[in-house]
This record gives sequence, structure tokens and C-alpha cells, in this order.
Amino acid sequence: MESLRPGDPPEIGGYRLLARLGEGGMGEVFLARTVSGRPLALKTVHRDLSLQPDFAERFAREIRTNDRVRCAWTVSVVDFSPPGTTPQWLATEYVAAPSLGDWVRTHGPLPTPAVECLARELSAALVAVRAAGVVHRDIKPGNVLLGPERPFLIDFGIARAAQEPRRTRTGAVIGTPGFLAPEQATGDVTAAPADVFSLAAVLVYAATGRSPFLSAGEELDLPALLYRIVHDEPVLDGVPEAILPLVRECLAKDPGRRPTAEETRARFGAAAERDWAAAAPPSLPADVARREAELRLLLTPP
Repeated sequence: MESLRPGDPPEIGGYRLLARLGEGGMGEVFLARTVSGRPLALKTVHRDLSLQPDFAERFAREIRTNDRVRCAWTVSVVDFSPPGTTPQWLATEYVAAPSLGDWVRTHGPLPTPAVECLARELSAALVAVRAAGVVHRDIKPGNVLLGPERPFLIDFGIARAAQEPRRTRTGAVIGTPGFLAPEQATGDVTAAPADVFSLAAVLVYAATGRSPFLSAGEELDLPALLYRIVHDEPVLDGVPEAILPLVRECLAKDPGRRPTAEETRARFGAAAERDWAAAAPPSLPADVARREAELRLLLTPP
């Protein structure tokens, strides 16, 4: 979390902006509050995406679709911009917790019990996503929040809305390099098995601090990384033995050979011996408490 920058608007969609939470290829994310004081995560969409033909219509349709994903492991959509608004924006519940990416960069890989439990929790989230008829398409460490009671899978809708309709476009890479499936890397139509692949890639990251297609400390340009994802076998050194066979199956090149979300939930669930609150890193509660204290200060009227 960081202070607003000069030039940032004081409010968007009637919601007062309090701080910056991050930014990426799709847009910027702000901490906002409702009139009643409820905190929200408000994501704006980059102007160049908003200018794509029919983007506003696709954006609204995808948000309505993904709002059906209501379960213990996701955050709810609170509001979103009407067509014709610039920039387009989306407001969801705010969880005062670090992302898996932030945690691993700061503290290193998760302990083995936490990785095993994370596998169970995220696979359960994926089952709920599939039950709603949704494909996430961008499961990555930055889209996993490590809450004190359970992890959350966030950021639905915008990645898919940023595509042209599937019937008129091929060859576009949708997803985050290092965690996308081979069929995403080649620009083919993406379906549910891609989420299973990305889930396994995120688990490798949680256990080792790297993508399954990179060695420790290695950096590749995008074409080389995409080539590895499509053609090379993953590097699975450091993945806990209890989940290693299933992680390997989930990373199969052929989507048809990957287990379903339901199968991953059952098998990862059998491997995890603790609940998340007991298995999470010992310093996570203190980190969350600090974030919650910062949030209370921001939400307190001056």
C-alpha cells in the first residue's frame, strides 16, 4: 500500500480513494471507501483497453458472469462502471492480507504444511469457479491473497474482457508469463484445464519461490519463457512429496491429460493434514494485524 500520487483522482464512481494497492498490465488498483466507511479494492482499466471496440459491453458482461462466483475463497463484486465511463472500473470487497507473490518475495517460500494446505484451499476455490461456469484465465501469485483464516483467489473478469470475442480472434496470449498453460502461450482457446495448470504453477512458486519453468534466480525474455512452457518439462525440485505427483499431472502439456478441478480438490485435500489457520506461516497473523491497523487509520475520518 502506498500514498496516492499527484494527479490521482480523489474519487472514482463516487468512492473516495485512500491509497494505491498496486498496478499491472490491466490497470491500477486503489483502496477506496464507501460513504458508510466500508473498504473496497477499486481497479481501473487502462485507457487503451477501454478504447478497444465493444470493450465496455464485454467488461460489463464478464463482471456479471463472474459475480456468480460467490464462495468462501473469493471476494464479491460490489460495483462496476456503466458503459461509456472512462476509465472503466471494478470495485470488490477488500481483504487486508498480503498476496502470495508479495509474501514469497519478502519472506521466501511457504513452509511445507502451508503449501499442502494452500493446494487444498485453492483447488476448492477452483471447483467453485467451475461450478459457476467461469474460467479464471490468470491464476498467479499476485491473485492469491493469504488471509489469516483462508487464502482467497481474486481478480476475475478483466483478463477475459480484454480479449476480442473468441470467434474472431486467435493468437493472443492471455495470462501471466510463468504461470500460464501451453495453450495460452500459443494463443489457442482457453478452457478450464488451463486454470488447473496455472494452479499447479502457483503451488510450485509457493514451495520454491520460482515458476516451474525457471531455475532459481534465472530470468528469460518472453519468447524464451513461452517456448519452455510449450516444449520443456517443468522443474519441480522443492515441491513437497505429498503433492508432487498431482502437481506433475496438472502441468501436463496436453489439456486432456490434466485432472479436473474436482479431482485436484479430492487429492490435494487428502494430502493436507492441517487447516489453513494452523498451517499458515507463523508470522502471517502479525502481518495481517499490521495491515488492518493501517486500514483503520485510513478509514478514520480526519
